[in-house]
Formats: sequence, C-alpha cells, structure tokens
Amino acid sequence: MLEDRSYMRRDRWRPQWSFTIILLLVNVAVFVAQGIIGANSRFDYHKYFALSREGLSHGYLWQPLTFQFLHGGLWHLVLNLLGIYFFGRVVEERLGRAAFIRLYLLSGMVGGLFQALLGLFFERFGGQVVGASAGVFGLIAASTLLEPDGVILVSFILPIRAKYFLIIITAMAVVFIFVPGQGNIAHAAHLGGIMAGVAYLRWGALAANLFRARRPVRIRFRPRELIKVQGSKDSPWKRRKERSTEDLPPEEFISREVDPILDKISAQGIQSLTPRERQILEAARAKMEKR
Repeated sequence: MLEDRSYMRRDRWRPQWSFTIILLLVNVAVFVAQGIIGANSRFDYHKYFALSREGLSHGYLWQPLTFQFLHGGLWHLVLNLLGIYFFGRVVEERLGRAAFIRLYLLSGMVGGLFQALLGLFFERFGGQVVGASAGVFGLIAASTLLEPDGVILVSFILPIRAKYFLIIITAMAVVFIFVPGQGNIAHAAHLGGIMAGVAYLRWGALAANLFRARRPVRIRFRPRELIKVQGSKDSPWKRRKERSTEDLPPEEFISREVDPILDKISAQGIQSLTPRERQILEAARAKMEKR
C-alpha cells in the first residue's frame, strides 16, 4: 500500500523540532547537571570536560566538543542562549538543520582550539575554557553574511546593520586579545568562532558536496515504444498517448516525481526546493488524502 511507505506517512508532513530549540534545551540540561554534580559530588568535571591545554596534553581529545556545553554561571548561560536563539534561527532557516549544527559545533571547536593554541605562547590564554560563545560567534558571523542588510538591536536598543556589526565584533575580539586584564572572557575563542563561521559559509557547502556520500542512481528499464508507420486506417499499430504526471497511478507518481525530491531534501535541506518541487509535494499529499 502507498501509505505503508515511511516517507508518505502523515508524520512526514508534520513540523519538526527546530535544532535551535533542541540546542537551547541541551545547554540548559547540562547546566542543571553541572549544578547537581557540583553540589553532591567531588567529581571534578571541569578537569575532563572543560577545554584546557593541560587536558589536551593528557589526551582528552573530546574537550573541544564538550567545553561548549559547560558554563561558568547563570548569566554566562543566558547570554549564550540569547545568541543561539536570535542568530541560530536565521542560520537554520537559510542553510537547513544539518548545516546549522555543523557550523555551530565547528565554530566552537575552532574557537576553543585557537584559544588553546595562543596558550602555548601567552600564559593568560592557558586556563580552562567553558561556554558556547565560540559557537555563538560563528552563528553571528554566518547570519550577518546571509543577511548583511538586516538590522540588529544591540542591547535591544541600538539598531545597527548586520554587516557593520560583524566588523565591530571582529575588531573588538582582535583588540581585546592584545589588551590584558579582560577578566575571564575568551576573546581568542570568539575570534576563532567568527573565522570558522565565515569560512564555513564560504567553503562549507563546497566541502559538503565533495565528501557527501551519494546514493547510487536507480536505473529503470522501460519497454520501448513501437514507432507508428503511416498506413491504412486498419493498421494494428497504435501510438500510445503520453500521460501527464497528474494521470499517473499513485505508486508511479511517487516513484518518478517524489522520491528525487525527498532525496534532495535529505541532502540539501527543504530550503533548496524550487516552487515546482514544492507543488509536486503538495500534489503528492493531495493524492494521499484522497485514498
């Protein structure tokens, strides 16, 4: 039956959870776990999961990922959650869920490693690093490049165009790297996140296309159509009329028209669909509702 196919069930057409919201919930859950572990255990989770030059030297290679979900306090968490919410939605809507999460995690890892790298030369960069800030700055960079003429309300008051906002935060990160006494703010991680966000937007799609595993092309063999020869009215050969997609049986319509579109959504995100492809999906849903 047509309804037995997984991609034609009604669940396929229901809105899915945004990865931006999922990421927010994960950060909150980890913060709550931090509080519980810190209050009821002597386990030093920062030693193993916060990013540090010492931890990397001991082989804790997971730290460039795990440090992004730890935070130094409630205000630190709230600021990063606001950044993920406002800028993450833009990136996810424009690039798709998979590209969004790749860009975010990659920006965080590059930013954290850049901070650790500077720690080899400057002692003040050698401490433990926690927080989602590097990933957030990657999202800021990507969203401002995607919508350069958009308006950002700094502190919810001062409006500034996105392209100028990117220049300002990049300049601030560079300056503060060389200005001592900036507290516990990882400006090097911020700059690394910005660079990673810009680089991903410029070359990330190309890299994804080069290394994406593609499904083998399905080849269908159809019997050849006999060619009609001009002759008498009683000729037994009759040309078969071409059928439009609307006249196709549901099974053949799904196979010929919908399967390639679903493959495209899986590979590039729903935002890559053309208006005609969206119309085909609506037609497929209408066929399902009539059955």
